[in-house]
Amino acid sequence: MKQILLLPYGSHGDVFPFIWLGRRLRERGHRVAMIGCDKYARRAEEAGIDFSPLCSTVMDEMQADPRMAGRFTAARLAYSYFGRVAQDIVQAAESWMAEHGRPDLILGQKSCHAGRLLREKHRIPMVTTHVFPLSLPSAYDLPLLMPAFRWLRKLPLALRKLVLAIPHPFDRYALESLRPLCRQHGVTPPTNLEHDWGRSPDGVLVMFPEWFAKPQPDWPAEVFQWHFPLEAAENPPLPADLARFVQSGRKTLLFTPGTGSPLARRFFTEAVPVVRELGCQAVFATSDSASLPPDLPAFIHASAYVPFGVLLPHVHALVHAGGVGTTALAFASGTPQLVTPMYHDQFDNADRVERLGAGVSLCFHQVNAQRLRERLQRCLQDETIRQNASAVARRMSDAPPVAKLLEWIESRMPS
Repeated sequence: MKQILLLPYGSHGDVFPFIWLGRRLRERGHRVAMIGCDKYARRAEEAGIDFSPLCSTVMDEMQADPRMAGRFTAARLAYSYFGRVAQDIVQAAESWMAEHGRPDLILGQKSCHAGRLLREKHRIPMVTTHVFPLSLPSAYDLPLLMPAFRWLRKLPLALRKLVLAIPHPFDRYALESLRPLCRQHGVTPPTNLEHDWGRSPDGVLVMFPEWFAKPQPDWPAEVFQWHFPLEAAENPPLPADLARFVQSGRKTLLFTPGTGSPLARRFFTEAVPVVRELGCQAVFATSDSASLPPDLPAFIHASAYVPFGVLLPHVHALVHAGGVGTTALAFASGTPQLVTPMYHDQFDNADRVERLGAGVSLCFHQVNAQRLRERLQRCLQDETIRQNASAVARRMSDAPPVAKLLEWIESRMPS
């Protein structure tokens, strides 16, 4: 039996794939522990994972920061927050190690810089785990960090390689916290986060399929590409009131602005007249009741928790921010998507949905009732979109054996 430490950090789409992995590794007989925000404790413990809560409010501060709604400030702030939280994660991990011993392997995201620091300090093998394509940029298929970056794809390959070789302009915001933390632990600080710490020499795991993002010539040699991990905990039955609502006979739309969206109120307010004009009904999914407009009409059902994996087969179109977890669930159900990206990986995920022909996109900052109506009409009436969404669902059902993934992870650990 080996000890495996999971270090996810971020929103649901960042954390749930690690819980999925932890469940499968535990079933293989390994001891699996996870350090993360306490709101994920119940889900991790249900999967049989030893969970240690992170005594940090950085994630909550980031989601509550009004500057996260800005087109140009969100990425800078995210880098800054990820740099700041590294100290808390390192402290929590070393406290866990003092009690349970040195882990045989760390699984962590590129943006969880604490994982790489622990690798360098304690010589623990680490697998950098990518859950969306933006985190593994390639000059051959440049990711879309924001819509204006489309022009970069038109550059000659040599120039695209040069662009990626330049340190990320936001690295310095993370390094403000990481440099002193590295020196404190006797680790040489990275000078370029992407090139120095973005890909662990011990292995790189890609948790999305080739038809979503093809392997590229400049991907690292030690890379293993699998599939979208669809968390089994997404399968509870629908609440009774929600089940009655979706079975009323009207076409159902689902609107979800994503975890901690700072502009959710506007998102829902613009949606209400659109649902009425289209003659549909809608589910508004949000855990933040303050983001809902007052006096919602009867054709809107608001819910704090919605098991998307069960609800989506009843939904005719999904409107969401573009998180990779929600995107994958929509793929699995064959639901046409209107993606409204705001920041980080969302623009690139939206672009890939459009390339597959399974939906359309609309920048969150451009959302208004007219644009929502026009694009939702396409999702509801364009037979090509619906056929493409169904074709992607068939691809989703053809996932490779989980055993191959687990065997590869096990091969990264010392014998």
